[in-house]
Amino acid sequence: MSAYRVAGKGRVDRNQPIAFTFDGRALQGLAGDTLASALLANGVHLVGRSFKYHRPRGLLAASVEEPNALMGVDRGAGRYTPNVRATTIELHPGLSVETQNRWPSLGFDLGAANGLFSGLLPAGFYNKTFMWPRSAWEKLYEPAIRRMAGLGRAPDAIDPDRYAATYAHVDVLVIGAGRAGLTAALEASANGGRVTILDEQAEFGGKLLAQPDQWDWLATTLATLEERGVQCLPRTTAIGLWHDGFAGAVERLTDHLAPDDTTGPRERLHRIRAQHIILAAGAIERPLVFADNDRPGIMLASAAQTYLNRYGIAVGRAVALMTTLDSGYAAAFDLADAGIAIAAIVDARADIAPELVDRCARRGIPLATGQVVIGTRGGKRVSAITVAAADGGGQRRTIACDALLMAGGWTPTVHLWSHAKGALAWSEALAAYVPAGTVAQLSCVGACAGEIDPGNGLALPMLPSPRDPATVKAFVDFQNDVTARDIRLAVREGFRSIEHVKRYTTNGMATDQGKTSNLNGLQIAAQALEAAPASVGLTTFRPPYTPAGFGALAGIAKDGLFQPVRKTAIDGWAESKGAVFENVAQWRRARYFPQGSEDMHAAVARECRGVRRSVGMFDASTLGKIEVVGPDSAEFLNRLYTNPWKQLAPGRCRYGLLLREDGFIVDDGVAARLSDDRFHVTTTTGGAARVLNMMEDYLQTEWPDLDVWLTSTTEQYAVIAVQGPRARDLIAPFVEGIDLSPEAVPHMAYAQGRICGVPARLFRVSFTGELGFEVNVPAGYGRMVWEALWDEGRKYDIVPYGTETMHVLRAEKGYIIVGQDTDGTVTPDDAGIGWAVGRKKPDFVGKRSLARAELQRPDRKQLVGLLTDDPALVLEEGAQIVVDPGAAIPMPMIGHVTSSYWSETVGRSIALALVAGGRAKIGQRIHVPMPGATHRATVTDTVFYDPEGERLNG
Repeated sequence: MSAYRVAGKGRVDRNQPIAFTFDGRALQGLAGDTLASALLANGVHLVGRSFKYHRPRGLLAASVEEPNALMGVDRGAGRYTPNVRATTIELHPGLSVETQNRWPSLGFDLGAANGLFSGLLPAGFYNKTFMWPRSAWEKLYEPAIRRMAGLGRAPDAIDPDRYAATYAHVDVLVIGAGRAGLTAALEASANGGRVTILDEQAEFGGKLLAQPDQWDWLATTLATLEERGVQCLPRTTAIGLWHDGFAGAVERLTDHLAPDDTTGPRERLHRIRAQHIILAAGAIERPLVFADNDRPGIMLASAAQTYLNRYGIAVGRAVALMTTLDSGYAAAFDLADAGIAIAAIVDARADIAPELVDRCARRGIPLATGQVVIGTRGGKRVSAITVAAADGGGQRRTIACDALLMAGGWTPTVHLWSHAKGALAWSEALAAYVPAGTVAQLSCVGACAGEIDPGNGLALPMLPSPRDPATVKAFVDFQNDVTARDIRLAVREGFRSIEHVKRYTTNGMATDQGKTSNLNGLQIAAQALEAAPASVGLTTFRPPYTPAGFGALAGIAKDGLFQPVRKTAIDGWAESKGAVFENVAQWRRARYFPQGSEDMHAAVARECRGVRRSVGMFDASTLGKIEVVGPDSAEFLNRLYTNPWKQLAPGRCRYGLLLREDGFIVDDGVAARLSDDRFHVTTTTGGAARVLNMMEDYLQTEWPDLDVWLTSTTEQYAVIAVQGPRARDLIAPFVEGIDLSPEAVPHMAYAQGRICGVPARLFRVSFTGELGFEVNVPAGYGRMVWEALWDEGRKYDIVPYGTETMHVLRAEKGYIIVGQDTDGTVTPDDAGIGWAVGRKKPDFVGKRSLARAELQRPDRKQLVGLLTDDPALVLEEGAQIVVDPGAAIPMPMIGHVTSSYWSETVGRSIALALVAGGRAKIGQRIHVPMPGATHRATVTDTVFYDPEGERLNG
């Protein structure tokens, strides 16, 4: 047995040893240990290095508030996780961990040289030091700082684990399974309601696990909860609370098992909706701030008590205690009763309860009242403390010890209460913030509600000392190396808000979210400001309560399910024909259909010729489709889109342009009025969800008086675009109930009938400039109709064409693609489609912004065409445009190329571009710098083919 194991103590299984490795060193613990307790059992107190000064650090706590012992855990097969607290890592066979933020080793870290220059590295030094030259920040300063800082080693392999997620609805959710939480769960379940209780530890009980006299009550209570059917979730951390009784929690399912035993999901995200939530999150013991309070072996008194009574471990052989209240004595008495020497109890108070004095005397514990620790000695572990009178008088004396416990008061865990927008009030008795007021569906019980006996304590965020405070390192935030001197410096430099002090010093910004540092930092700042702590305020707590893995938050949305590929009904046919695909939004779309040895350029040229000469088919099923229905549907679209809609007759289509409130184009599409109260609205492929969300937002928040219903039908219809001079000839044999004559179905008309015997919505629209129809049929019939048209079209030398050909054909006609020829700062007039704006309409989304002088300037970037001097040269999309290529660098850019292609129809390259004052520059020369050369081009109109639009009429 380890020399630090205490016989008869703890809940660990002494008959089940477990081997593990720590920085490659083989060690042994027991079943029920955490990594932290197992390290202490092996006499290991040095567990990490600090963030900035690389000082030796040991365990401070025994739970999630631990700021020092951050480990990298390697579970094999690519399962590497950095920054895991040793206090939360359950020991299991095969566990392999490494310390972080040290080089070349934990025991000998060259980064510790930073401590020699600590005077040059005060709070905010990085904001002042690394400002010049700016180019050195990314290449030199930041990489060097990151290598030295305690950010852990990022995993370099794809996460092989699976993650699960679940929804639950309960009557009562209890967060925290200490005495208060278990009692609340007992009361809530007495009447048979649905109750869930969760706790982040592997065992329920909270601080009761360190109180052996409470274990019988704990066992009885857990048995009762099981009998009542209460759902108990250990190893589950509530990471945040949101409105309407909604809680998020992450359950660790397999990290406590040997890697070979891991078969199921690693973690499960619980999304819980509760009628009422009871917070029983307990409280965290506060450390004390004094010189050199960060040496290994210095820890919280409650942590030492936990290591003794729960894990059967003595944190030292000669232990001292520094306390400012009664509760600290409990740990010292438990250690003494277990046969561990107590070197001294140092109490800052001059007067303490006679009972405590008597209990110390009976155990032979030296007691020093009215005194404080003013310094410590030791290298990789504390070896002695220096004690002096709290009032600054008397002699200093040194006490030898190998562990020092701190008891500075208790901080209620109010993080989750704050997530729910609960108010906080300052408690003078606790020198801490406690929940105040009420929050719907939420209540606090136990220590997190402030129900703590302060024990006649003193609030001493920093112990008094005769030493010069400017010369000592008294740490407040152990992880970020923030000292009391740093906080006072922030105040001297003019920071008054605690939020500003936090950001300037980084106090409370570490992975523990300031669980052990916020209150001390707040009170030190208040002292420096000569203000009451309540007037200084408290920093904001944000989810998650403790760090949560991205895997748990993503759930099944990883690898192939991260963004599932959506395929149309016609996708399989395109694949059988050798199509080359590309991803557009979430859809897989055929880009082109090569034949033989054709490359993309040859295939696209052939497809363009086929459409212009005869007929081509294009799978347009991915277009967003929204059914807008209701007596106010025309009024709704009239308010939303720039175009007028009220006078559009049933059976007609109209191009629709959608703006944001700022007047910039967000989407476009064609809408057909199917009847007086029904519209079929199309959107861009990538804009379908965005437009539907925008419609729902305005309908629910701005115009709730309108009787309109919105339904997404994107996946309900397969859309076959038949384009070219023979388009009517191709579909005519299959159409029933529709007169296809130009008079009956002119351009921008809609008709309903049947095609190939199935119901069809037929739109005569064109995105190629040719005679065109878009055939909408139920998705389940899409491939059947496509193949029927394909077989018939062979007599017309039909070609299937993909998105690349579609881009070329539309560019030849000057048709824009939102998101390619627009960039979020383009108005309808900029894009040359001001004709789509209903100037006489009283209002529409974005109209007021269009009236701003800034959006009417003649020198705004406008969409124009470009023809290069070299007809064979295809400009690079995104290339910048300049007037004078000989101007001094940096030369002014007047625009950029948005679309650029080789046009088989025109017989040369063509391009569209956004150019400042572009329309006034038509006929002028501009220059396009590209790698290797600068090319000249002439500004033209955007239409390169059939400017009169005669081919649309067939």
